[in-house]
Amino acid sequence: MAAGGILLMVLVDLYTYQAIRTLSHAYHRLVKNTTRGLFWLFTLLAVVAVAWVVIIDISNEKLRQWVVIVLAIFYFSKILLIVFILADDVRRAIRMAQRYFKRRKLKPGETLDEGHITRSEFLTRTALVAGGIPLAGLSFGILSGAHDFRLRKQTIYLPNLPKAFDGLRMGQISDIHTGSLFNKTAIQGGVELLMREKPDVIFFTGDLVNIETKEVNDYIGVFDKLKADLGVISVTGNHDYGNYRTWPTPEAKRKNQQDMIAAHKQMGYDLLINEHRFLEMGGDKIAILGVENWGVGPPLRFPKYGKLDLAHAGTEEAPLKILLSHDPTHWDAQIRPDYGDIDLTLSGHTHGYQLGVSVGSFTWSPAQYRFKQWAGLYQEGKQYLYVNRGFGCVGYPGRIGMPPELTLIELKRG
Repeated sequence: MAAGGILLMVLVDLYTYQAIRTLSHAYHRLVKNTTRGLFWLFTLLAVVAVAWVVIIDISNEKLRQWVVIVLAIFYFSKILLIVFILADDVRRAIRMAQRYFKRRKLKPGETLDEGHITRSEFLTRTALVAGGIPLAGLSFGILSGAHDFRLRKQTIYLPNLPKAFDGLRMGQISDIHTGSLFNKTAIQGGVELLMREKPDVIFFTGDLVNIETKEVNDYIGVFDKLKADLGVISVTGNHDYGNYRTWPTPEAKRKNQQDMIAAHKQMGYDLLINEHRFLEMGGDKIAILGVENWGVGPPLRFPKYGKLDLAHAGTEEAPLKILLSHDPTHWDAQIRPDYGDIDLTLSGHTHGYQLGVSVGSFTWSPAQYRFKQWAGLYQEGKQYLYVNRGFGCVGYPGRIGMPPELTLIELKRG
Protein backbone atom coordinates (compact mmCIF):
# COMPACT_ATOMS: atom_id res chain seq x y z
CA MET A 1 0.00 0.00 0.00
CA ALA A 2 2.82 2.40 0.91
CA ALA A 3 4.72 1.43 -2.24
CA GLY A 4 1.63 2.14 -4.34
CA GLY A 5 1.23 5.58 -2.78
CA ILE A 6 4.88 6.44 -3.38
CA LEU A 7 4.63 5.24 -7.01
CA LEU A 8 1.55 7.42 -7.55
CA MET A 9 3.37 10.45 -6.11
CA VAL A 10 6.35 9.89 -8.42
CA LEU A 11 4.05 9.55 -11.46
CA VAL A 12 2.31 12.81 -10.52
CA ASP A 13 5.69 14.54 -10.25
CA LEU A 14 6.94 13.10 -13.56
CA TYR A 15 3.90 14.52 -15.31
CA THR A 16 4.07 17.83 -13.41
CA TYR A 17 7.74 18.16 -14.35
CA GLN A 18 6.71 18.71 -17.97
CA ALA A 19 5.39 22.16 -17.03
CA ILE A 20 8.57 23.02 -15.11
CA ARG A 21 10.74 21.90 -18.01
CA THR A 22 8.71 23.84 -20.60
CA LEU A 23 8.77 27.15 -18.75
CA SER A 24 12.41 26.93 -17.63
CA HIS A 25 13.97 26.02 -20.98
CA ALA A 26 14.56 29.64 -22.03
CA TYR A 27 16.27 30.70 -18.81
CA HIS A 28 19.97 30.82 -18.07
CA ARG A 29 21.47 27.38 -17.49
CA LEU A 30 22.07 28.07 -13.78
CA VAL A 31 18.46 29.15 -13.19
CA LYS A 32 17.10 26.31 -15.28
CA ASN A 33 19.16 23.62 -13.54
CA THR A 34 18.48 25.06 -10.08
CA THR A 35 14.73 25.14 -10.70
CA ARG A 36 14.65 21.58 -11.98
CA GLY A 37 16.96 20.35 -9.23
CA LEU A 38 14.79 21.88 -6.49
CA PHE A 39 11.70 20.27 -8.00
CA TRP A 40 13.22 16.79 -7.74
CA LEU A 41 14.68 17.53 -4.31
CA PHE A 42 11.17 18.25 -3.00
CA THR A 43 9.92 15.08 -4.66
CA LEU A 44 12.63 13.08 -2.91
CA LEU A 45 11.75 14.69 0.43
CA ALA A 46 8.05 13.86 -0.13
CA VAL A 47 8.87 10.21 -0.84
CA VAL A 48 11.04 10.02 2.28
CA ALA A 49 8.26 11.65 4.33
CA VAL A 50 5.67 9.13 3.15
CA ALA A 51 8.00 6.24 3.87
CA TRP A 52 8.68 7.70 7.31
CA VAL A 53 4.99 8.14 8.16
CA VAL A 54 3.70 4.84 6.74
CA ILE A 55 6.59 2.41 7.17
CA ILE A 56 8.34 3.73 10.26
CA ASP A 57 6.41 3.92 13.53
CA ILE A 58 6.24 7.57 14.59
CA SER A 59 5.33 8.02 18.24
CA ASN A 60 4.70 11.75 17.72
CA GLU A 61 1.15 11.74 16.40
CA LYS A 62 1.13 15.51 15.85
CA LEU A 63 4.24 15.29 13.65
CA ARG A 64 2.61 12.52 11.65
CA GLN A 65 -0.49 14.68 11.21
CA TRP A 66 1.49 17.66 9.93
CA VAL A 67 3.48 15.55 7.47
CA VAL A 68 0.25 14.18 6.00
CA ILE A 69 -1.36 17.63 5.82
CA VAL A 70 1.60 19.28 4.06
CA LEU A 71 1.84 16.45 1.53
CA ALA A 72 -1.92 16.57 0.90
CA ILE A 73 -1.78 20.32 0.16
CA PHE A 74 1.18 19.96 -2.20
CA TYR A 75 -0.25 17.06 -4.16
CA PHE A 76 -3.77 18.48 -4.30
CA SER A 77 -2.23 21.56 -5.96
CA LYS A 78 -0.21 19.40 -8.36
CA ILE A 79 -3.30 17.42 -9.38
CA LEU A 80 -5.07 20.66 -10.34
CA LEU A 81 -1.98 21.61 -12.32
CA ILE A 82 -2.08 18.26 -14.13
CA VAL A 83 -5.61 18.94 -15.37
CA PHE A 84 -4.30 21.80 -17.54
CA ILE A 85 -1.21 19.89 -18.67
CA LEU A 86 -3.48 17.01 -19.67
CA ALA A 87 -5.69 19.42 -21.65
CA ASP A 88 -2.62 20.62 -23.52
CA ASP A 89 -1.51 17.06 -24.23
CA VAL A 90 -4.96 16.18 -25.55
CA ARG A 91 -4.77 19.22 -27.85
CA ARG A 92 -1.38 18.11 -29.12
CA ALA A 93 -2.60 14.54 -29.65
CA ILE A 94 -5.55 15.75 -31.70
CA ARG A 95 -3.29 17.89 -33.89
CA MET A 96 -0.89 14.97 -34.41
CA ALA A 97 -3.80 12.73 -35.43
CA GLN A 98 -5.02 15.36 -37.88
CA ARG A 99 -1.57 15.59 -39.47
CA TYR A 100 -1.35 11.80 -39.70
CA PHE A 101 -4.60 11.52 -41.65
CA LYS A 102 -3.67 14.47 -43.88
CA ARG A 103 -0.41 12.74 -44.83
CA ARG A 104 -2.31 9.60 -45.78
CA LYS A 105 -4.47 11.61 -48.19
CA LEU A 106 -1.52 13.24 -49.98
CA LYS A 107 -1.14 12.49 -53.69
CA PRO A 108 2.20 11.28 -55.02
CA GLY A 109 4.70 14.15 -55.05
CA GLU A 110 2.72 16.31 -52.58
CA THR A 111 4.28 17.29 -49.27
CA LEU A 112 2.82 18.50 -46.00
CA ASP A 113 4.31 21.33 -44.01
CA GLU A 114 4.89 19.36 -40.81
CA GLY A 115 5.86 22.28 -38.61
CA HIS A 116 6.45 21.45 -34.97
CA ILE A 117 3.74 20.77 -32.43
CA THR A 118 5.11 22.44 -29.30
CA ARG A 119 3.77 22.37 -25.81
CA SER A 120 1.67 25.50 -25.33
CA GLU A 121 3.35 27.91 -22.94
CA PHE A 122 0.01 29.60 -22.33
CA LEU A 123 -1.62 26.40 -21.01
CA THR A 124 1.55 25.53 -19.12
CA ARG A 125 1.55 28.91 -17.38
CA THR A 126 -2.17 28.51 -16.70
CA ALA A 127 -1.45 25.11 -15.17
CA LEU A 128 1.15 26.57 -12.82
CA VAL A 129 -1.27 29.31 -11.77
CA ALA A 130 -4.04 26.74 -11.22
CA GLY A 131 -1.73 24.72 -8.99
CA GLY A 132 -0.26 27.77 -7.28
CA ILE A 133 -3.54 29.36 -6.20
CA PRO A 134 -4.71 26.50 -3.93
CA LEU A 135 -1.15 26.02 -2.66
CA ALA A 136 -0.93 29.69 -1.68
CA GLY A 137 -4.51 29.82 -0.37
CA LEU A 138 -4.29 26.70 1.76
CA SER A 139 -0.88 27.76 3.11
CA PHE A 140 -2.22 31.23 3.99
CA GLY A 141 -5.21 29.62 5.68
CA ILE A 142 -2.83 27.74 7.98
CA LEU A 143 -0.30 30.50 8.64
CA SER A 144 -2.80 33.33 9.10
CA GLY A 145 -6.42 32.19 8.91
CA ALA A 146 -6.20 29.65 11.74
CA HIS A 147 -5.39 32.39 14.27
CA ASP A 148 -7.36 35.31 12.86
CA PHE A 149 -9.66 35.33 15.89
CA ARG A 150 -12.80 37.47 15.63
CA LEU A 151 -15.12 38.57 18.40
CA ARG A 152 -18.75 38.47 17.26
CA LYS A 153 -21.31 40.35 19.32
CA GLN A 154 -24.99 39.46 19.36
CA THR A 155 -27.93 40.91 21.27
CA ILE A 156 -30.95 38.68 21.89
CA TYR A 157 -34.25 40.06 23.21
CA LEU A 158 -36.20 37.66 25.42
CA PRO A 159 -39.62 38.67 26.85
CA ASN A 160 -39.37 36.31 29.83
CA LEU A 161 -35.85 37.30 30.89
CA PRO A 162 -35.90 38.09 34.63
CA LYS A 163 -35.23 41.75 35.41
CA ALA A 164 -32.03 41.05 37.35
CA PHE A 165 -30.54 39.36 34.25
CA ASP A 166 -31.33 42.23 31.88
CA GLY A 167 -28.00 42.99 30.16
CA LEU A 168 -26.37 39.64 31.06
CA ARG A 169 -23.16 39.25 29.01
CA MET A 170 -22.47 35.65 28.01
CA GLY A 171 -19.23 34.55 26.38
CA GLN A 172 -19.24 31.48 24.15
CA ILE A 173 -16.28 29.45 22.89
CA SER A 174 -16.65 26.21 20.99
CA ASP A 175 -14.67 23.55 19.12
CA ILE A 176 -11.21 24.27 20.53
CA HIS A 177 -9.72 21.07 19.03
CA THR A 178 -6.43 21.27 20.93
CA GLY A 179 -4.98 18.45 18.81
CA SER A 180 -4.75 20.87 15.85
CA LEU A 181 -3.41 23.92 17.71
CA PHE A 182 0.20 24.89 17.02
CA ASN A 183 0.81 28.52 18.06
CA LYS A 184 0.35 28.91 21.79
CA THR A 185 1.04 32.66 21.77
CA ALA A 186 -1.70 33.25 19.19
CA ILE A 187 -4.08 30.99 21.12
CA GLN A 188 -3.47 33.02 24.29
CA GLY A 189 -4.34 36.12 22.29
CA GLY A 190 -7.67 34.57 21.34
CA VAL A 191 -8.48 33.81 24.97
CA GLU A 192 -7.55 37.37 25.97
CA LEU A 193 -9.82 38.74 23.22
CA LEU A 194 -12.84 37.30 25.00
CA MET A 195 -11.61 38.10 28.50
CA ARG A 196 -11.23 41.81 27.65
CA GLU A 197 -15.04 41.90 27.26
CA LYS A 198 -15.48 40.83 30.91
CA PRO A 199 -18.41 38.43 30.33
CA ASP A 200 -20.61 37.58 33.33
CA VAL A 201 -20.61 33.88 32.42
CA ILE A 202 -18.76 31.78 29.83
CA PHE A 203 -20.06 28.71 28.01
CA PHE A 204 -17.90 26.14 26.22
CA THR A 205 -19.99 24.07 23.81
CA GLY A 206 -17.79 21.05 23.17
CA ASP A 207 -14.97 19.43 21.17
CA LEU A 208 -12.01 20.11 23.40
CA VAL A 209 -9.85 17.62 21.45
CA ASN A 210 -9.67 15.82 18.11
CA ILE A 211 -9.05 12.19 19.02
CA GLU A 212 -7.99 11.69 22.64
CA THR A 213 -7.86 13.63 25.89
CA LYS A 214 -4.06 13.84 26.18
CA GLU A 215 -4.09 16.42 23.36
CA VAL A 216 -5.29 19.06 25.83
CA ASN A 217 -2.45 18.61 28.31
CA ASP A 218 -0.23 21.34 26.83
CA TYR A 219 -3.10 23.83 26.73
CA ILE A 220 -4.72 23.48 30.15
CA GLY A 221 -2.64 26.45 31.33
CA VAL A 222 -4.05 28.54 28.46
CA PHE A 223 -7.75 27.75 28.63
CA ASP A 224 -7.93 27.86 32.42
CA LYS A 225 -7.55 31.63 31.97
CA LEU A 226 -11.20 31.77 30.92
CA LYS A 227 -12.90 33.13 34.04
CA ALA A 228 -16.23 34.79 34.81
CA ASP A 229 -18.09 35.88 37.94
CA LEU A 230 -20.89 33.36 37.31
CA GLY A 231 -18.47 30.63 36.24
CA VAL A 232 -17.47 28.71 33.13
CA ILE A 233 -19.98 26.01 32.16
CA SER A 234 -19.17 23.34 29.55
CA VAL A 235 -20.43 20.30 27.66
CA THR A 236 -18.78 17.65 25.48
CA GLY A 237 -18.83 17.33 21.69
CA ASN A 238 -18.61 14.38 19.31
CA HIS A 239 -14.78 14.44 19.29
CA ASP A 240 -14.53 14.19 23.09
CA TYR A 241 -15.39 10.50 23.44
CA GLY A 242 -12.43 8.80 21.77
CA ASN A 243 -14.62 7.35 19.02
CA TYR A 244 -12.24 8.29 16.22
CA ARG A 245 -9.44 5.90 17.09
CA THR A 246 -9.02 2.22 17.95
CA TRP A 247 -8.31 1.57 21.63
CA PRO A 248 -6.30 -1.44 22.83
CA THR A 249 -8.93 -2.24 25.49
CA PRO A 250 -12.34 -0.96 26.61
CA GLU A 251 -10.67 0.09 29.85
CA ALA A 252 -8.29 2.38 27.95
CA LYS A 253 -11.22 4.15 26.31
CA ARG A 254 -13.01 4.53 29.64
CA LYS A 255 -9.81 5.98 31.13
CA ASN A 256 -9.67 8.48 28.28
CA GLN A 257 -13.20 9.62 29.14
CA GLN A 258 -12.35 9.92 32.83
CA ASP A 259 -9.37 12.05 31.85
CA MET A 260 -11.67 14.28 29.78
CA ILE A 261 -13.88 14.94 32.80
CA ALA A 262 -10.78 15.63 34.90
CA ALA A 263 -9.42 18.07 32.30
CA HIS A 264 -12.59 20.18 32.46
CA LYS A 265 -12.33 20.23 36.23
CA GLN A 266 -8.64 21.12 36.09
CA MET A 267 -9.43 24.14 33.90
CA GLY A 268 -12.16 25.23 36.30
CA TYR A 269 -15.05 24.37 33.96
CA ASP A 270 -18.34 23.09 35.38
CA LEU A 271 -18.99 20.17 32.99
CA LEU A 272 -22.69 19.39 32.59
CA ILE A 273 -23.37 15.75 31.77
CA ASN A 274 -27.11 15.69 31.04
CA GLU A 275 -27.83 17.97 33.98
CA HIS A 276 -28.52 21.60 34.81
CA ARG A 277 -27.41 24.49 36.99
CA PHE A 278 -29.19 27.63 38.16
CA LEU A 279 -27.66 31.07 37.85
CA GLU A 280 -28.88 33.53 40.47
CA MET A 281 -28.78 37.33 40.47
CA GLY A 282 -30.73 39.81 42.57
CA GLY A 283 -33.17 37.20 43.79
CA ASP A 284 -33.94 35.98 40.26
CA LYS A 285 -32.66 32.78 38.64
CA ILE A 286 -32.39 31.16 35.22
CA ALA A 287 -31.64 27.55 34.28
CA ILE A 288 -28.60 26.44 32.29
CA LEU A 289 -29.03 22.96 30.84
CA GLY A 290 -26.17 20.94 29.38
CA VAL A 291 -26.32 17.67 27.45
CA GLU A 292 -23.73 15.32 26.04
CA ASN A 293 -23.38 15.20 22.28
CA TRP A 294 -26.59 14.54 20.35
CA GLY A 295 -26.36 14.76 16.58
CA VAL A 296 -28.15 13.61 13.44
CA GLY A 297 -25.99 11.15 11.49
CA PRO A 298 -24.10 7.84 11.85
CA PRO A 299 -24.06 6.93 15.58
CA LEU A 300 -20.30 6.30 15.73
CA ARG A 301 -19.42 9.70 14.26
CA PHE A 302 -22.31 11.68 15.75
CA PRO A 303 -23.33 9.84 18.91
CA LYS A 304 -26.62 10.45 20.66
CA TYR A 305 -25.36 10.42 24.24
CA GLY A 306 -27.42 13.46 25.19
CA LYS A 307 -30.39 12.91 27.50
CA LEU A 308 -32.32 16.13 27.44
CA ASP A 309 -35.09 14.70 29.62
CA LEU A 310 -32.58 14.30 32.48
CA ALA A 311 -31.12 17.78 32.01
CA HIS A 312 -34.59 19.34 31.81
CA ALA A 313 -36.06 17.61 34.85
CA GLY A 314 -36.29 20.07 37.75
CA THR A 315 -36.15 23.23 35.62
CA GLU A 316 -39.87 23.44 34.86
CA GLU A 317 -40.42 26.52 37.04
CA ALA A 318 -37.40 28.45 35.76
CA PRO A 319 -38.60 31.55 33.85
CA LEU A 320 -35.77 31.23 31.31
CA LYS A 321 -33.87 28.18 30.07
CA ILE A 322 -30.60 28.15 28.11
CA LEU A 323 -29.36 24.86 26.67
CA LEU A 324 -25.79 23.95 25.76
CA SER A 325 -25.84 21.28 23.04
CA HIS A 326 -22.81 20.85 20.77
CA ASP A 327 -24.50 19.82 17.52
CA PRO A 328 -27.07 22.27 16.02
CA THR A 329 -28.97 19.43 14.30
CA HIS A 330 -30.29 18.67 17.79
CA TRP A 331 -32.41 21.84 17.64
CA ASP A 332 -34.77 20.80 14.84
CA ALA A 333 -34.64 17.08 15.64
CA GLN A 334 -35.59 17.16 19.32
CA ILE A 335 -35.33 20.50 21.10
CA ARG A 336 -37.96 22.52 19.21
CA PRO A 337 -40.49 19.68 18.76
CA ASP A 338 -40.36 18.40 22.34
CA TYR A 339 -39.03 21.22 24.53
CA GLY A 340 -40.76 24.45 23.58
CA ASP A 341 -39.81 26.08 26.88
CA ILE A 342 -36.08 26.15 26.05
CA ASP A 343 -35.60 29.78 25.07
CA LEU A 344 -32.04 29.73 23.74
CA THR A 345 -29.74 26.93 22.56
CA LEU A 346 -25.99 27.46 22.11
CA SER A 347 -24.14 25.13 19.71
CA GLY A 348 -20.98 24.83 17.60
CA HIS A 349 -19.79 21.79 15.64
CA THR A 350 -20.00 23.07 12.05
CA HIS A 351 -16.86 25.30 12.01
CA GLY A 352 -18.54 26.98 9.04
CA TYR A 353 -16.57 24.23 7.27
CA GLN A 354 -13.53 26.52 7.87
CA LEU A 355 -14.20 27.91 4.40
CA GLY A 356 -16.46 30.67 3.19
CA VAL A 357 -17.07 34.13 1.79
CA SER A 358 -18.51 37.07 3.68
CA VAL A 359 -19.06 40.38 1.87
CA GLY A 360 -21.42 42.84 3.53
CA SER A 361 -24.66 41.02 4.28
CA PHE A 362 -23.77 38.16 1.92
CA THR A 363 -22.35 35.06 3.58
CA TRP A 364 -21.69 31.73 1.89
CA SER A 365 -20.09 28.49 3.00
CA PRO A 366 -20.35 24.88 1.82
CA ALA A 367 -21.53 24.20 5.39
CA GLN A 368 -24.97 25.48 4.41
CA TYR A 369 -25.50 22.48 2.12
CA ARG A 370 -25.01 20.11 5.06
CA PHE A 371 -26.50 22.07 7.96
CA LYS A 372 -29.74 24.04 8.01
CA GLN A 373 -28.32 26.08 10.88
CA TRP A 374 -24.57 26.46 10.49
CA ALA A 375 -23.44 29.87 11.82
CA GLY A 376 -24.93 32.81 13.68
CA LEU A 377 -28.39 33.40 15.13
CA TYR A 378 -31.60 31.58 14.15
CA GLN A 379 -35.16 32.02 15.40
CA GLU A 380 -38.25 29.85 15.17
CA GLY A 381 -41.24 31.24 17.04
CA LYS A 382 -40.03 32.26 20.49
CA GLN A 383 -36.99 29.95 20.45
CA TYR A 384 -33.47 30.94 19.46
CA LEU A 385 -30.35 29.05 18.39
CA TYR A 386 -26.86 30.50 18.14
CA VAL A 387 -24.20 28.50 16.27
CA ASN A 388 -20.59 29.46 17.02
CA ARG A 389 -18.15 29.04 14.09
CA GLY A 390 -15.53 27.45 16.36
CA PHE A 391 -12.20 28.43 17.87
CA GLY A 392 -9.94 25.72 16.41
CA CYS A 393 -9.72 23.46 13.38
CA VAL A 394 -10.07 19.79 12.57
CA GLY A 395 -8.64 17.97 9.56
CA TYR A 396 -7.25 20.92 7.62
CA PRO A 397 -5.50 23.09 10.28
CA GLY A 398 -6.48 26.40 8.74
CA ARG A 399 -9.37 28.64 7.77
CA ILE A 400 -10.13 30.51 4.55
CA GLY A 401 -12.73 33.25 4.74
CA MET A 402 -14.27 31.70 7.85
CA PRO A 403 -12.22 33.03 10.78
CA PRO A 404 -12.30 31.43 14.23
CA GLU A 405 -14.93 32.92 16.49
CA LEU A 406 -15.39 34.02 20.06
CA THR A 407 -18.91 35.17 20.83
CA LEU A 408 -20.31 37.73 23.24
CA ILE A 409 -24.09 37.49 23.60
CA GLU A 410 -26.01 40.12 25.55
CA LEU A 411 -29.47 39.22 26.80
CA LYS A 412 -32.06 42.01 26.96
CA ARG A 413 -35.68 42.11 28.07
CA GLY A 414 -38.00 42.71 25.19
